[in-house]
Amino acid sequence: METTLQPVVQVQDLGIGYDDYVVMKDLNFSVNKGDIFIVMGVSGCGKSTLLKSMIGLKEPARGKVLFNTKSFWDEDEKGQKSIMRRFGVLYQSGALWSSLTVGENVALPLELYTKLSKEQIKEIVELKLSLVGMAEHKDSFTSGLSGGMCKRVSLARAIALDPDIIFFDEPSAGLDPINSRKLDDLILELRDGLGATIVIVTHELASIFAIGNNSVFLDDVSKSMIATGDPKALLANSKDPRVIQFLTRGKIDEQKDK
Repeated sequence: METTLQPVVQVQDLGIGYDDYVVMKDLNFSVNKGDIFIVMGVSGCGKSTLLKSMIGLKEPARGKVLFNTKSFWDEDEKGQKSIMRRFGVLYQSGALWSSLTVGENVALPLELYTKLSKEQIKEIVELKLSLVGMAEHKDSFTSGLSGGMCKRVSLARAIALDPDIIFFDEPSAGLDPINSRKLDDLILELRDGLGATIVIVTHELASIFAIGNNSVFLDDVSKSMIATGDPKALLANSKDPRVIQFLTRGKIDEQKDK
């Protein structure tokens, strides 16, 4: 029996840029419920700018970003905030407060956006930290943690409000291969355990092939998308040399030259 795809994010005719400078144009793709969706392309092609338009930080020049049929940029402030409450975001830098403990960082969105009691918040914080393997560091300050540990704390904070969609901006940046793989495994566990949809900006091939099941490929030359779909299928079936070169790191061309 075929599984019916359920789009939870739809990008339609999107154009993004800064003043007169065009970053990307004519973007059209869908993120389906339960996807681990990869936004990929070479450095500087506009991946993070696209992410900003998807999470409400930068208004696009044209086009729409729909969440369950609601057009985010056509909503009023109240409507936008309602949609954003369903997001969790893990920024590349982690964006943790160094003056707060691990537990206080994770508790912050619960204190700001819910009316839960201190005891209820404490229980949720312990649960989220347990999910990412950081419960024993609840009272530690982030300055004493490794890069991988900070990523886990940031992820615990991102899932504090039980989001429907979790966005990641270069989650493996600054991590060694072992910790990068551990983070990939954790993302899979959270997708399956929480039933969340995942959107990841990355150019790390190991992560792309290990966890991605859907994607969009942004091309810095045409300033548009040139492929979408399962990364493994793109590698096997794409005829576009730019896609193949990226997904093989140029190894096919190297072999042909020998």
